[in-house]
Amino acid sequence: MCGIYGATIDYSRAQIEQKLLRTQFRGPDKMGIEVYKIEGSLLALGHNRLSIIDLDSRSNQPFTYLNRLHIVFNGEIYNFQSLKLQLSRKGYEFKTTSDTEVICAAYLEYGEDCVSHFNGMFAFVIYDEKTQLLFGARDRLGQKPLYYYHNGKDFEFASQISSIQLFHKNLSISLESINLYFRLGNIPDPYSIFNEVKKLKAGFSFVYNIHSGKFKVKQYWDIPQKSNNLFTGSYKEAKEQLSLLLMDAVKLRLFADVPLGVFLSGGIDSSLITTLATKVCDSKINTFSVKFNESSFDESKYALKVAERLGTNHTEIECSFNEGQDMIQNFNYYYDEPFADSSAIPSMLLAKYTKQNVTVALSGDAGDESFLGYQRYDWAKYGEMAMHFPYFFRRFAADMLAIVPNYRFKILSNYLKLPNVNTAYLNSMTQTSLPVSFNHSPIRIEEEKYIFNKNKPLLERISDFDLKTYLNWDINTKVDRASMAYSLEVRSPFLDYRIVEFAKSLPVAFKYKNGNKKHILKDLLYEDLPKEIFHRPKSGFTMPFSHWFRNSLKDYVLDELNENGLKAIPNLNIKETQEIIQQHMDGSWNRYPMIWSLLVLKQWLSDNGKGISIK
Repeated sequence: MCGIYGATIDYSRAQIEQKLLRTQFRGPDKMGIEVYKIEGSLLALGHNRLSIIDLDSRSNQPFTYLNRLHIVFNGEIYNFQSLKLQLSRKGYEFKTTSDTEVICAAYLEYGEDCVSHFNGMFAFVIYDEKTQLLFGARDRLGQKPLYYYHNGKDFEFASQISSIQLFHKNLSISLESINLYFRLGNIPDPYSIFNEVKKLKAGFSFVYNIHSGKFKVKQYWDIPQKSNNLFTGSYKEAKEQLSLLLMDAVKLRLFADVPLGVFLSGGIDSSLITTLATKVCDSKINTFSVKFNESSFDESKYALKVAERLGTNHTEIECSFNEGQDMIQNFNYYYDEPFADSSAIPSMLLAKYTKQNVTVALSGDAGDESFLGYQRYDWAKYGEMAMHFPYFFRRFAADMLAIVPNYRFKILSNYLKLPNVNTAYLNSMTQTSLPVSFNHSPIRIEEEKYIFNKNKPLLERISDFDLKTYLNWDINTKVDRASMAYSLEVRSPFLDYRIVEFAKSLPVAFKYKNGNKKHILKDLLYEDLPKEIFHRPKSGFTMPFSHWFRNSLKDYVLDELNENGLKAIPNLNIKETQEIIQQHMDGSWNRYPMIWSLLVLKQWLSDNGKGISIK
């Protein structure tokens, strides 16, 4: 896990070093820079290394293979050993034990199609001296980031946007991206906070011609639009096959030349990953969880129960108010684009203290998206039934609900007026509750097509949509930045593309049965752990911000979001926003998510937007 950088722009070596130092937390073990002169042009490649596999300096980057390929790489190729064996049989020789060298050999053997052979999380760029091309790619599900600037000739790329921003004179803040942030709580691929910088989308590769300046992207992986290759076996057979796949995914992710551990929240997904890890690992597993002083937010007792049953070496990380406040104030240094998921703060806390014990941690991320675990999937099913009623009946019910002062009834009233459940779900995931005005119609995200896909049942459609949007833009961004802030590598077995594809092939009833979410995962887990531990409402990984914003952080919120602070945020109705803040402070409405999103954006504009135009 590392940070990568490259540019054909004529920056000085000192400037390139500063760009790498800006995100050195991604890889503090070794900084590497190489500059290549190419017939009147130049290319600089840079790398911050976090040593995980083959700790020897021979695997430092930029890495050169056969005096032809030069690569900078962030991530892990989990199946590199089997790939290496296949390539060795084809005559390729290797001088290291790293996965970096295997990527290079695979590129020479398979060309651009090499990415389809990789099982991993990755963002890499290869400079091919022979063809004078740059080839780069990002993993299928977007675990590792890759930003780029291309003006038709010059090209610059980095793991985080702050490296590109530094010393760059041609950037402007995107008003459209701020509007997307209001709707989504993040800035989705391929957009960034700057008009001139894009993100390479998950499952895409690119080719850049150094001489002509031409740049083209290509998609190499996607979720099928039709339910092809459906699993036709029995439920028992599906469970057995899934168990083998998960076991292999965990085993692959437990390979490293540094200490490892597992994040254990006490929920279904992390408990299953921990259970499998104890089965495939010879030594005692280290597990880590967060403990909150506020009992209504604290689930550490469930994690402790699981750890005791499995016999892990368990560590509870206590979240203190003072440390949480410090992380809030330094948030934008690590999340260098506006990002409104408040669970990023406990994620950072977990990463900070886990790093004191291990360098790699497994997580349970992506179980909900693939195996239908979110509470909102229940609401989608209820909504589907409600939409069978005639519109005039729904409209009457909506008008009655709108009279009730409780805000939940007002939200339900709005959705009963919508034409179908697809639109209702889309709106629930993409509509802002903030009083903002748009000068024109908001950008329609391409990923809407997954919800309106007529070839799949409802829960599969919204699962596809969540995999391509919420998982990619929110969860993966959160985990990458939180872990990299403290030089910790996080690996999720559920993000193994084989498991995602297998889950997509299963009948809905195997995953969601009579309201029982993650049905097949629970059955696997209950073979080893008593179900009584998990019979409780699903809880998100969050901080007690609602309480803090009304009490210990009240002055901080009111100082940051005073009238002048709110004026710095474009398209915002100041008066109505002040009313929202007051509703939270007087306890009439829990508005902490909106307050948090405003705090993040205002602070980002203050820290990063000085002297930069917004357009």
